[in-house]
Amino acid sequence: MPILDAVLLFLAGFLSGAVNAVAGGGTFITFGAMTLAGLPPIVANATSSVTQFPGYITSTLAYWHDIKHFWRGALLLSLISALGALSGALILLGLDNPSFRALVPWLLLAATALFAAGPWLKPAPKPGHEAAVGSLVGSLAQFATAVYGGFFGAGMGVMMLATLGLTQSGDYHRLNALKNMLAVVIAAVAILVFVSGGVIAWLQAIIMIPGGALGGYAGVWSARRVPQNAVRGFVIAVGLFLAFYYFDKG
Repeated sequence: MPILDAVLLFLAGFLSGAVNAVAGGGTFITFGAMTLAGLPPIVANATSSVTQFPGYITSTLAYWHDIKHFWRGALLLSLISALGALSGALILLGLDNPSFRALVPWLLLAATALFAAGPWLKPAPKPGHEAAVGSLVGSLAQFATAVYGGFFGAGMGVMMLATLGLTQSGDYHRLNALKNMLAVVIAAVAILVFVSGGVIAWLQAIIMIPGGALGGYAGVWSARRVPQNAVRGFVIAVGLFLAFYYFDKG
């Protein structure tokens, strides 16, 4: 592998972990970097799950002060997330690369639009309350989000923040902590399916994983200091670029 490709993949892993910890959307970056490096879309998508996993873990640990107050109440949402992720990952493995490639630009556009609309999709949270398991509607919304996360994943973070904001209580950082915890579950289940299906590019993953882990922890620090609008604008630009890139390739 050329040195420049390795540097690109490492930096993409770092940026992905950082933006996932702040607001989600890191899959745009890892998926795009591996696509530009020449990987088939299904392999790039599956490998993105592996590269982002350490970032999910480190950002979750960085939020442990919040998580330790509600993790028992979130076990049902974790189980629902696991079932949804399993379904989404199996659907992905049922497709071939040309079929998935045809879906990719539309998925990217939808995910980018969702990400851009994120601030208007979530009502004002309720400070001072624990984030607990919500209603049946909340459970179904989390299942649908997990199916999407297992299948593709780009924009999953903002989708989850939106649905959690509608169905759970807690301030932004508490909801973000819950989002990171559930993202760990979704990614873990999807990775098991992708590994069993033999669709992981391990060399690229090994290069990106350290960057993702460092970025995930750094992202929690930057979440309180870097304007979210700046991060969101960057992720939206990446999503639009990738969507039009795949339309052109199609």
